[in-house]
Amino acid sequence: MIQDGTGQLDDQAFAEWLAGRAGAALTALRAEHGFADPAALKDAGDRASHELMTTALARWRPADAVLSEEEADARRAWTAGEGPARLAADRVWIIDPLDGTREFSEAGRTDWAVHVALWQRSAGPDGGLAAGAVGMPARTTLDGGPLILGTGCPTPPAVDGPLRIAVSRSRPPAFVGELVDLLDARAVPMGSAGVKVCAVVTGEVDAYVHAGGQYEWDSAAPVAVALGAGMHASRIDGSPLRYNRADPRLPDLLVCRPELAGRLLDAIARTGVEMPASTVTASTGEAFG
Repeated sequence: MIQDGTGQLDDQAFAEWLAGRAGAALTALRAEHGFADPAALKDAGDRASHELMTTALARWRPADAVLSEEEADARRAWTAGEGPARLAADRVWIIDPLDGTREFSEAGRTDWAVHVALWQRSAGPDGGLAAGAVGMPARTTLDGGPLILGTGCPTPPAVDGPLRIAVSRSRPPAFVGELVDLLDARAVPMGSAGVKVCAVVTGEVDAYVHAGGQYEWDSAAPVAVALGAGMHASRIDGSPLRYNRADPRLPDLLVCRPELAGRLLDAIARTGVEMPASTVTASTGEAFG
């Protein structure tokens, strides 16, 4: 475990370490289980990674709250006067133990990920993302290790040619096709929201646009990584992203190179796609701390 100068475990290093640990466990499970029963593999992966991550958080961050996709009531929208302890907590780890279960259960696919993010109340007027890591264990670095992106990634250089927009390979939102046509862009299909956002960070694509339903754990860690690399990240109407809310739904997202944000937001507005009514007034402000 990496420590900072005060002897405390460094949050960013911890996020990357935890993403790596969970990724290694998922890789081993995938190899042991095989792909004959995809549904069973998905369930086993979700469960094993969740248990590993929550056990590690309970040991190394016992005072912090956790929001995990695999927790009971994780998707519940809480009303005023009720809710889990995380809503009053100063520090909340937002985790997706296995992002891209469909891809995880298919032999040969590398576009699945592990998400680890820390929301901290002191990181902004409404709280903010203070650390984040996306592990892509089926993809490797130049030295052969698993690919883990943190918040210190450099901004990739711009690429000449048509805009490249990451889209879902299995269920792209209908408006994204219209957006691609409006911009004379090129759609690049891939799985896992985390992999799509990280493709913007690494320069594989120029943007990722989504408006088909997501939750906080789908985007928190990838957004932390993207903002750390100097990218634009917002709702599809340009309003800021907020995390650790009573309603964990965060159904739409734009991540792109900063110089493209205005052009993309204008084109998105021209498609006529509407923000989900239940979340328009609830989401107004967050930055990476």
